[in-house]
Amino acid sequence: MVYKWLFDLSEFISVFNVFRYITVRSFLAFFTAFFICWLFAPYFIKKLNKRDIGEEINSDGPDSHQKKSGTPTMGGGLVLFSLLLSSLLWVDMFEPLVWGVLSMVLGFGVIGFWDDFIKSRWKNFKGIPPRYRLLYEFGISGLMLTVLIFTNQIEPVLYIPFFKNLALDLSWFYVLLGSFVITGCANAVNLTDGLDGLAIVPVMVCAGALAVFSYVAGHFSLASYLGIPFIAGAGEITPLAVAVVASGLGFLWYNSYPAQIFMGDTGSLSLGAFLGTLAVFTKNEILLAVLGGVFVVEAISVILQVISFKMTGKRIFAMAPLHHHFELKGVEESKIIVRFWIVACLLAVISLATLKLR
Repeated sequence: MVYKWLFDLSEFISVFNVFRYITVRSFLAFFTAFFICWLFAPYFIKKLNKRDIGEEINSDGPDSHQKKSGTPTMGGGLVLFSLLLSSLLWVDMFEPLVWGVLSMVLGFGVIGFWDDFIKSRWKNFKGIPPRYRLLYEFGISGLMLTVLIFTNQIEPVLYIPFFKNLALDLSWFYVLLGSFVITGCANAVNLTDGLDGLAIVPVMVCAGALAVFSYVAGHFSLASYLGIPFIAGAGEITPLAVAVVASGLGFLWYNSYPAQIFMGDTGSLSLGAFLGTLAVFTKNEILLAVLGGVFVVEAISVILQVISFKMTGKRIFAMAPLHHHFELKGVEESKIIVRFWIVACLLAVISLATLKLR
């Protein structure tokens, strides 16, 4: 909220009037989040090593991953810290949609932290039982969406891409749909986070695209021109999305191959929930399947593998998620990572192109 105090000074010094603009505050949020994450990471890694908080590698995974056992995890906590501190400085914390996003991120972050804690402290790579974790995730997302719909902050309406006038009023059923989108996205990102730097770049790419969607949806003239729903307050989410991109860059400095630190479930679940929440708030629930196609394919590969093995006793892939399949087929880890990044960028461009096709 520092920007509020600076903006008040515009009454005496006109240059401070720039702090009213979302674009200016987004740039400030970007550099704030990046430098916080980048500068604090070495200290964070040192503390994690000292406390012996390292990644427990599943023995069923690729043999090449066993050497990564013990690498500091919970690095997502640093990303969240950078995001929150940047938000306190440059985002309007009185905006209900901002509170909705941050509450969802923190809620899923707590679940991820507890999952990481079980894995690292008790040396149990399974973490929280899946059924309980899903229950907690649906509970958090469902509660938040219920509150926001009840207070008329978001509409329980599903907009269909490429059709300007086609929208489905789902009433309270929208809570279930929105919760599925948020929870599904969180767990899809979690499944993707299996190689050094593999998940964080697609998260950054998606967050960058959603920053554009948030800004446009919150700008009445642009929303009207492009034929997308105007959402009051959505523009204030833009600095949040930009801060995620920046903190992700700072984190990638240390998470790139070979990684000095992992996101852990603390990061993957919270950042996945962040993407899902922005898609719901900006009415891009369906488009998220394209924008986050990397995560979708990774999740589908796991689902298909499980179904195939249970029904036929045979596996479709050498190993799931999909990135492990390519590993076992002999593709180098670094090449898999970069190719997934490229696909994520292409999908983001396709998604942004739909803005003028609606």
